Amino acid sequence: MRIMHLIASVDPDGGGPVEYARVMAAEHAKLGHESVFVTLDRANAAFIPQFGFPVFGTGPGSRIPARAPGFSEKIAELAPSFDVAVVHGLWNQATISGHAALVSAGLSWVIFPHGMLDPWFRKAKPVKHWIKQAYWMLWQGRMLSEASTVLFTCEEERRLARGAFVGHSKYRERVVAFCASDQGLGPEELDTGRASFKKQLPALSGRAYLLFLSRIHPKKACDQLIEAFSRIACEYPAVDLVIAGPDQTGWQVELEAMSARLGVAGRVHWPGPLKGAAKAAAFADAHAFVLPSHQENFGLVVAEALSTGTPVLISTKVNIWREIVKAGAGLAVDDTVDATEGMLRSFMKLDLSTVQAMRAGTRPCYDAHFSVQQAAEDLLACLEIAVLQNSHGDPASGS
Repeated sequence: MRIMHLIASVDPDGGGPVEYARVMAAEHAKLGHESVFVTLDRANAAFIPQFGFPVFGTGPGSRIPARAPGFSEKIAELAPSFDVAVVHGLWNQATISGHAALVSAGLSWVIFPHGMLDPWFRKAKPVKHWIKQAYWMLWQGRMLSEASTVLFTCEEERRLARGAFVGHSKYRERVVAFCASDQGLGPEELDTGRASFKKQLPALSGRAYLLFLSRIHPKKACDQLIEAFSRIACEYPAVDLVIAGPDQTGWQVELEAMSARLGVAGRVHWPGPLKGAAKAAAFADAHAFVLPSHQENFGLVVAEALSTGTPVLISTKVNIWREIVKAGAGLAVDDTVDATEGMLRSFMKLDLSTVQAMRAGTRPCYDAHFSVQQAAEDLLACLEIAVLQNSHGDPASGS
């Protein structure tokens, strides 16, 4: 099968959807399937050669939301030699202008909203929500209502998405396994990763630490995490906080000032993005992984942490929290400062045997719910259905 992925960018700093798409392409390649990516990246973007699969960067589109001429033209050029498309995300020209190009080419598709129908956005940005409603009626909603299947990464995401917008609500939906790449390393690779992490963050000096690893963004509640940590810092002087990840909005300066104001500047560390073995080692050696987000469709980094045997401390706005709590692999609370403080304190008070039991539950939780193999099988099954629908002229598949 030849699979075309439509995604705004393959920049690795784009987070979970980009990594998921790359991992799926790699797993499908093992089964003899071919994947290519059409994006809005500039053709000479530095990260494209490192992505590992053919990427057609068509450059940014026009000012009109439904028009990205280079993107549409590339789909039209490639479509005759492809079987099906996977559309990643909403609210960008790749997933809006891509609709007309797919229909014109007669190529069926599945689409991942990737949490972008979560009602949190309506509450957080009500004016923008009504602008999106117009986009939904004119363009974006058609990408879902005419898709072969709308794919959700967990039951909680599907539940929250219902009724997000008026119109185009009759679409085929399915929950599929989603995955994170296995971050578990062998002893030699782990030693290499530890050396790399230490080199990237010498100020940590071998101290115990809680790890946040994600985009530095208000949605991730980094400010609340720092305040919660400052409240317990004196009780646990041997434990620091590492906040790793790209600062895409320029918020880090303000957060560093906040750390200083709260008296924990010397115990909050900022290594920037972590990749490869350094990232895996940072997960593996953390006392716990912490992600108190206000909204998290899946939380790829949470599953990655589980794959290394590290307990996770998350908010109940991370949609996979039920699976984790049921497996005994971590704790989950409301996305408030007080609740986060209570969660940190509760975890730090656990005796060694309880922490060890929690660690023992992490890898089985990952294997059962978030493995690459299961996710690849689920997606492939959906793509096979889409191809079959298209061959039968099913109108829901875009034919």
